[in-house]
Amino acid sequence: MRDLKHLIFFENLLQEANNDLVKQARDAGRKALGYTCYFMPEVLLDLPGCFGVRLRAPRSGSPDMATYYMSNRTCHYGRALFERALEGGFNFLDAQLATETCTVTCRFQEHLGEMDVIKNPDFFVEFSDVPFKKNENSMVHYRKQLQAHVLDKLQEKLGVDVSDEALMKAIGEHNEICRLISEIGAYRKLPNPPITGYEFHVINLVTLTCPKDLILPYIRETAEELKTREPEPVFPYRCRVVLAGAENDDPDFTKLVESCGAMVVADRHCYGSLPGREEIVVKDGQSPLDAIARHYLETSYCPRFMPKEEMRGRKKYLAGLVKEYGADGLIVVSNKFCEYWSYERTMDALILPRDFGIPTCSIEKEYVNASTGQLRTRFQAFVESVEIKKLQEAK
Repeated sequence: MRDLKHLIFFENLLQEANNDLVKQARDAGRKALGYTCYFMPEVLLDLPGCFGVRLRAPRSGSPDMATYYMSNRTCHYGRALFERALEGGFNFLDAQLATETCTVTCRFQEHLGEMDVIKNPDFFVEFSDVPFKKNENSMVHYRKQLQAHVLDKLQEKLGVDVSDEALMKAIGEHNEICRLISEIGAYRKLPNPPITGYEFHVINLVTLTCPKDLILPYIRETAEELKTREPEPVFPYRCRVVLAGAENDDPDFTKLVESCGAMVVADRHCYGSLPGREEIVVKDGQSPLDAIARHYLETSYCPRFMPKEEMRGRKKYLAGLVKEYGADGLIVVSNKFCEYWSYERTMDALILPRDFGIPTCSIEKEYVNASTGQLRTRFQAFVESVEIKKLQEAK
């Protein structure tokens, strides 16, 4: 396939959290608001005069300084973020909008607030509590948390317009991003897609880490370009897989999977689009904040939700993605010492093959792909097992 026009530009944007579009927005006087989790609605951070940046630590090395403060038995993702903060990589932030969700990222964000790490005198950290259930009481609590710890604080400390009109405008811009990403992602359902999993991962990731209004023209152009992009004459992969799991903000991991012969056709992980790029619907008579709170709580498939029906629903959702995207198997990944996803990955590896007949590869890895040789061996063996299963079914 011919190269996508903006792919190199997108790849360059992902080399640093403080990328060129972030700098452009900051130079225009806009406030940069960091966050780490789906439960911090990005649409609330894209109000007039500010923009959201989902934090990453690309090209991380050994997090020695962060390990001193957080111990080596905590998730490498949280330590890598704190290491980058200690290095000065997040000094462009004006605030960190945190959520009481993942334990290690909570510790990382608490360190930001308590240790004066960010060299910005006006920087502040604000936490929102996220419920563990999806009932009406949880919805009311979540909405109140977003009002008190996001909107009220942005208005009080940064003078941000948090009116319903401003929220509706932010929802409109957010929904356009969602429509375009969903349109691009739909090509992956085709027998021979005109876009690779790696390319999609890069495209979706820049919409999370750049100001929406500045990245939007490039996403529009890319969506238009894909309408006429010709795929390879023959499908160049040995099988198709759904990639699921915890924080995965490294497109090179997706590239590694695909280099082993498995095309990634759907991304159900914390930095993915399933869920994550569904449009927010504001019903008649409903306040924008209520619509936002309900949307993020109802669409989340986070393993924090422990009720039996929720856990079973996540397995059905994964099985549905495998069917919808014509995948031959599932790769589920958790970061080492990740509390929630370690349990979820173990259950997925048991339940998906047993109850749904889906070949499943279970991987535990570090945030940084240091053991690529071992991972490559695992993925190649999985691809071969999928091929053998397909041959047996054909017979």
